[in-house]
Amino acid sequence: MEADAQTELITLAGGCFWCLEAVYERVDGVLAVENGYSNGHAERPSYEQVCSGRTGHAEVVRVRFDPARIGLAEILEIFFAVHDPTSRGRQGNDIGTQYRSAVYWHAAAQEPIVHAVRAQADAAHGGRVVTELAPEANYWRAEDYHQRYYLNHPEQAYCAFVVAPKVEKFMRTFRARVRA
Repeated sequence: MEADAQTELITLAGGCFWCLEAVYERVDGVLAVENGYSNGHAERPSYEQVCSGRTGHAEVVRVRFDPARIGLAEILEIFFAVHDPTSRGRQGNDIGTQYRSAVYWHAAAQEPIVHAVRAQADAAHGGRVVTELAPEANYWRAEDYHQRYYLNHPEQAYCAFVVAPKVEKFMRTFRARVRA
């Protein structure tokens, strides 16, 4: 997935990528979401390798959006609202460095926006935000069975008990941003 002259990309890590994917697929102005692994040192890692914690990668979603319809700041406000940015290497029962909170930008112009929104989130969380900020590096697309996972497996236990509540929180909190 690549950006073009009319779109932007941002890569987000906030626990299991299935959760963020399910949220961003519903955001008005988001054109595509892809699950993958980013900012580790192994080339072309597999899910099993990433889960071992030895590749340094985070589970991420790459979000392609139309900045004429939704700005990067709003994409990031949703991100900080639907996961716990104060938890290092953990989201709920998902534990490990691959579940860290991170924002990886794709263009130099995105960096100041990323820092500003993180600072707002940090102030709102009493200075406890641990979200990593860096340029995206060494991205690799996750296996096909991870793509559109919640949409294809809503009855699966993890989806019902972990993903669904995050989607519901997004739908309540950002009602105006839900795709029609």
